[in-house]
Amino acid sequence: MIVDLRSDTITRPTPAMLEAMFSASVGDDVFGEDPTVTLLEEKTATLFGKEAGLFCPSGTMTNQIAAKVHAQPGEEVILHKLSHLYYYEGGGLMSNSGLSVCLLDGDRGMISAQDVLDHINPEDLHRPRTALVEVENTMNKGGGAVYDNNVLAEIGEVCRKNGLKYHLDGARIFNALAVTGQPAADCGAIFDSISVCFSKGLGAPVGSVLLGDKEFIRKARRVRKVFGGGMRQAGFLAAAGVFALDHHLERLKEDHRRAKALGNLLSTLSWVEEVFKVETNIVIFRVKTPLTAAAVCLEFEKQGLKAIAFDRQSIRFVTHLDFTDEMQEHTVNVLKAVKY
Repeated sequence: MIVDLRSDTITRPTPAMLEAMFSASVGDDVFGEDPTVTLLEEKTATLFGKEAGLFCPSGTMTNQIAAKVHAQPGEEVILHKLSHLYYYEGGGLMSNSGLSVCLLDGDRGMISAQDVLDHINPEDLHRPRTALVEVENTMNKGGGAVYDNNVLAEIGEVCRKNGLKYHLDGARIFNALAVTGQPAADCGAIFDSISVCFSKGLGAPVGSVLLGDKEFIRKARRVRKVFGGGMRQAGFLAAAGVFALDHHLERLKEDHRRAKALGNLLSTLSWVEEVFKVETNIVIFRVKTPLTAAAVCLEFEKQGLKAIAFDRQSIRFVTHLDFTDEMQEHTVNVLKAVKY
């Protein structure tokens, strides 16, 4: 048996999702004529209480579009130093939009309203103008950490008082909402824009939707075209997102349950130094020196378990739609069998 816990992006469409994709009504989305793309955009926007949405190939593209629309070249983005927008998007903030960054520290990848307030640049021609604040929820590098709703709202208030735009990288926002119980519309009310990803916990093969008001999305559509993100009969892909919203939200709690069980087991193993707090579907743990994450992952793979070495000592597991109870049992057996 091969068990793949490298990411929740490795899932494949379920038979029912495939059927929805194959039977989708489609048209040319660049002309605005794909009914299934329009349905997904409207359905997602309504869920989060936003005026409009824009379907894109990836969450990286939605994040990059948001930054380009919200800020001008030479302006600055405040965000955590481990945010996907900075850490995992190939220098896109600089190369796509000419933006400076103010990188913050924070517990498990999360920042506070005071952090933001302390790092807004004064009106000084020697300093870049602060234009945008970005947060990621859940926070991947923080082990799937979930922001407190009050903290997000407090950051939003700082942004409004200081004329800053506020963007949410919601690559795994539905995992966060499954923990907090916050209605999606309440979350949406806090932010100027939101990136919602469908190819992670929701199990769709491709796609993210960028949300905002109508004027923001009008500008975003033009940037998408410039970035090469305009697709034609994209409804075959959008149909997977529609299906996911209708059928895969509640089941995210199953992924969280399995992740917590793995975290509990890892905390008992002699070769594990630390396990990050497990809140959602991500488990990050550190191995004791002189072990390295790369060496341990290689040993896992010999026994049919794939994982990601996050740094020299840290390993990440991500539970997902294709990770079954049988696979969980196999993973437990592999972890117990490892001897160092």
